[in-house]
Amino acid sequence: MRHRNRFFSLTLLSVLTGLICAICQPNLTISGITKLTDATFLSIAHAASGNDRTVGNDLMLVSEGKASYYANQFHGRKTANGETFNMNEMTAAHRTLPFGTWVRVTNLRNGKDVIVRINDRGPFIKGRVIDLSKQAAKEIGLMKAGTANVRVEAIDPSSEEHPG
Repeated sequence: MRHRNRFFSLTLLSVLTGLICAICQPNLTISGITKLTDATFLSIAHAASGNDRTVGNDLMLVSEGKASYYANQFHGRKTANGETFNMNEMTAAHRTLPFGTWVRVTNLRNGKDVIVRINDRGPFIKGRVIDLSKQAAKEIGLMKAGTANVRVEAIDPSSEEHPG
């Protein structure tokens, strides 16, 4: 009987916590892209451990760190969101951003930038913030060195620069 009461209490607590989170931390979804609100941003910014800034009324992720790229050995394999990885498309892997989020990645050494869509998880090497597809890495001059210090900025889905 005690176990049944504990189970009921834990279930009720979980449901109530979920409802409170849903009410207090709503995410606005626009065209299948999650627009980051204050509460979501705090957890993402903490996980990415980068710098952040405010854009308008919504907080958008901005982080800086090392980027790398992945190509040949993963070409044709499934990504974490179920797509087939194509190293010639403008995509990237990020640990925490929702799949489908579009981000601008700027090479801090040369100022070149590229807009990519998050469709995979990673990078899995400590100290890296994003893994770019081979094509995206070419666009910002990352191929020769293999890594570069970059700025990653989530793109507001309502902005004109958003590709969607």
